[in-house]
Amino acid sequence: MTAGLRVVPVPGLPEVRPGDDLAGMVAAACEAAIGLRDGDVVVVTQKVVSKAEGRLVDIDPEIGHRPIVEAESVRILRRRGDLIIAETEHGFVCANAGVDLSNVEAGQAALLPEDPDRSARRIRDALTHRFGVEVAVIVSDTFGRPWRRGVTDVAIGVAGLRPVIDLRGTADAFGRELQVTEVAVADELAAAAELVMGKSTGIAVAVLRGVDPAWLGDGSVVDDLVRRPDEDLFR
Repeated sequence: MTAGLRVVPVPGLPEVRPGDDLAGMVAAACEAAIGLRDGDVVVVTQKVVSKAEGRLVDIDPEIGHRPIVEAESVRILRRRGDLIIAETEHGFVCANAGVDLSNVEAGQAALLPEDPDRSARRIRDALTHRFGVEVAVIVSDTFGRPWRRGVTDVAIGVAGLRPVIDLRGTADAFGRELQVTEVAVADELAAAAELVMGKSTGIAVAVLRGVDPAWLGDGSVVDDLVRRPDEDLFR
C-alpha cells in the first residue's frame, strides 16, 4: 500500500490535431509542470490520443452518429432511444461503443484508439527517452457503470503498470484468506487523475506520484481488466 499519493494536473497541452507528436507534447507539458521521477504514472485522456491518431470521423447530419456506433460495435447489448450499449472490438462494454461527440469540432465524432495499449507504450517510450526515468502510462476514458449513477474514468490502455492486483490467497486484517479479491488499480488511478482534469477544463494529462511500486511492471495489458463473457452473470 502506498503511503501517500499526489495527483498533479498538467496544463499547457496545446490543441491536438491528427498527426501531431502527442508523446512529445505530453513530455514537454510534464517537463514544464512537474518533471517526472521514477515510479510516476502519467494519465492521458483518450480524446487527445484519438485526435493525434486521426480517429475522427464526420457525422452525416441526415442520419446522425448511430451508423458510426454500429460500425464500431462487434455486438449490441441494449438499445434505448439514442443510447446503445455495445461491445467494442477491444472487448469494452460501454455506451455508444466509445464514440464521443464532446470536445471535438461540430459535425465530427471521436472513435476509440485502435490499440490503446500501443498508444500508451508510445507515450511511455518517449517519456523514458526524454527524462531517463521509468514511468507508467494510462490512457483513460469516461465510462458509465451498471447499477450506479454517474460516470467515472477508467483505463483503456496501459504501459508499465499491472492493471489488476490479485489479492486472492492473501490474508485480510483479521487473518482470513481472501478468495475473490482482485483490485483494478489502473481504473482507480484513472479515476483519481480525472478529479484534477475534469470534463471541461482543457487539462488532458495528469501525473500521479507516490504509487505503490508493487503496481508497476512490464508485460500487462488492459485486456487483463476485461471480464470474459463466460464469467459474466449478466450477458
